[in-house]
Amino acid sequence: MDSGTSIKGDLATKYQHLQNLLKEMKRVLIAFSGGVDSTLLLKVAKDTLGESVLAVTAVSETTPRHERLDAKRLARELEATHLMVDTHEMQIPEFVKNPENKCYTCKKYRFGKLIELAQKKDYRLVLDGGNLDDQSDYRPGIKATRELGVVSPLAEAGFSKQDVRALSKQLNLPTWNKPSYACLASRIPYHSQITAEKLKQVDNGEDFLRELGFSGQIRVRHHNNLARLEIDSQDLPRIIQPALRNKVIEHFKGLGFTYIALDLEGYSMGSLNRLAVAAQKGIHDGQQ
Repeated sequence: MDSGTSIKGDLATKYQHLQNLLKEMKRVLIAFSGGVDSTLLLKVAKDTLGESVLAVTAVSETTPRHERLDAKRLARELEATHLMVDTHEMQIPEFVKNPENKCYTCKKYRFGKLIELAQKKDYRLVLDGGNLDDQSDYRPGIKATRELGVVSPLAEAGFSKQDVRALSKQLNLPTWNKPSYACLASRIPYHSQITAEKLKQVDNGEDFLRELGFSGQIRVRHHNNLARLEIDSQDLPRIIQPALRNKVIEHFKGLGFTYIALDLEGYSMGSLNRLAVAAQKGIHDGQQ
């Protein structure tokens, strides 16, 4: 459903606005993760600008394996020109130390590389899939992309996350109900050093949970020798069934964890940001 003729109301207005913005940009490089937002952006850009679109996926040890595969598959299905570019965040001391603003450091570096690539290949702008709802969480990475001049057409056109999913569904994109993902480093509490071993433990653990049939939001929060598992709350009764629970315990101990804890609150977006937000609020309120 490329024309969007059956799309009605406010969503149709935003869709048209997005197309108009892209037409003005003429030739763009899109930071493409294969997630809900960037897939919609790539689809509309490809339909609007044709071959004047380049999708680039930045990959490193912080990128989940399944996300790399999804990005390749989706770009191929959309018939988009696609590059996978290796980045090396683990070589940046400020990132590895894992401060509250590590996403700023990472985004500044990653998008700096994409901007260099865009200039080399004569693309006018670098775009990301940011939407209006991204501003509701603690996301220092947004500050970095703004400083670099990266454009977020979905946000500019007024798209919320719900809008992104609704339009994706009407355009028959398989990602319309895809769970949101974030880089593996987001599973490690601030000021706990990021290591390749920790990232592999998290990636392996989350892959295992998906293999067991947990298809919603999944996070393995890495608290040194303790793995705190976050899954959708409706899946909590299933994972504590004795046979399945024993499989989970055995697998995670095999990964090197001593303790395996299930978060009874279920998945919570940016749960490790709570302390950062609280600390930031304390500073603003004059607290120590």
